[in-house]
Amino acid sequence: MKYSFLDVGFTYRTLKDDLDAAYHGLMDSGMYIGGDAVARFEAEFAEYCGAKHCIGVGNGLDALVLTMRAYGIGAGDEVIVPANTFIATWLAVAQVGATPVPVDADPATMNIDLDLVPDAITAQTRAIMPVHLYGQPVACEGLRALARTHDLKIIEDAAQAHGARDGNRRAGQLGDVAGFSFYPGKNLGAFGDGGAIVTDDDALAKSVRILGNYGSEVKYQHDHVGYNSRLDPLQAALLSVKLAKMDEWSTRRSEIADVYQSALAGTSGLTLPVVADGVHSAWHLYVVRTEDRAALQSALAERGVASAMHYPIANHKSGAFEEEFGHMSFPVTEEICRTCLSLPIGPHLSVEQAHEIAGHVKDATRSLA
Repeated sequence: MKYSFLDVGFTYRTLKDDLDAAYHGLMDSGMYIGGDAVARFEAEFAEYCGAKHCIGVGNGLDALVLTMRAYGIGAGDEVIVPANTFIATWLAVAQVGATPVPVDADPATMNIDLDLVPDAITAQTRAIMPVHLYGQPVACEGLRALARTHDLKIIEDAAQAHGARDGNRRAGQLGDVAGFSFYPGKNLGAFGDGGAIVTDDDALAKSVRILGNYGSEVKYQHDHVGYNSRLDPLQAALLSVKLAKMDEWSTRRSEIADVYQSALAGTSGLTLPVVADGVHSAWHLYVVRTEDRAALQSALAERGVASAMHYPIANHKSGAFEEEFGHMSFPVTEEICRTCLSLPIGPHLSVEQAHEIAGHVKDATRSLA
């Protein structure tokens, strides 16, 4: 039997009738920019996150860029970011002309090491951008206190964390504002690109909505140098259908992760993910670490188990940032990049299949011993 790493078509096959109805309803409406479908999804997703505002944008990167533009973050400013993250986090900071200030990862959670953040703050720091990597939210209570002390904004990169919680707060409510992605492979994925900004800040919500609409609040009156970054109404209509299944699919992800955590505990040569106390991961990815990554990935493939790497090249070693940051050392991040391997997880898998995959992983690691 073959076990796919990801099956984005599963959501369409599962919700085909409702998604087709949403498609036809949108097409019949003749409203292909903005309109009721976008407003409805924005209201639904804001409520889901427990926030006052959701502003749909073109993608997750735009969500971060527009947020920083609205805050006036730019040249001469610094934004603290994790060293271990997808490159979009760093790109967003660079695109507004600010400087990303990397902080190494916590060796257990693989998220930003909160103990290292205070030393990264300078007179030029304007914001801290925690990334809820792989779906595990950063524990933000202490971070909020630190930010208040230094008059900093907390901008959540929640691209992988739909529904994740720190205590009773969902991602989107852990800082001042959050940027989400609806890329098809995300826990709440569209059928193309899409993103959103979620916040309780009335002024910020108004500002990012204007910036994403060519800098205009009134047609043909452009008071700001803006962008064209709006959530497509067709994607919004389809996302509304999928949002209704989010909690059910999130439960499936948690069940699969529980199987892996239990069945793979103590497996020689395999380091399992650690979830920080008090947080609930959305389990966008299930990332293990192994010194024999290439061999294990090959052995799993021979057994029909697909796997992936997120993210094997550290940002400070990538072509985009190596000239400025390549001389720096982030040993935990570099170790994660060298050893990380993502196992299949998602609602396309059953709990029974998770047990089978875990068995193949244990068998594969024994064969490499």
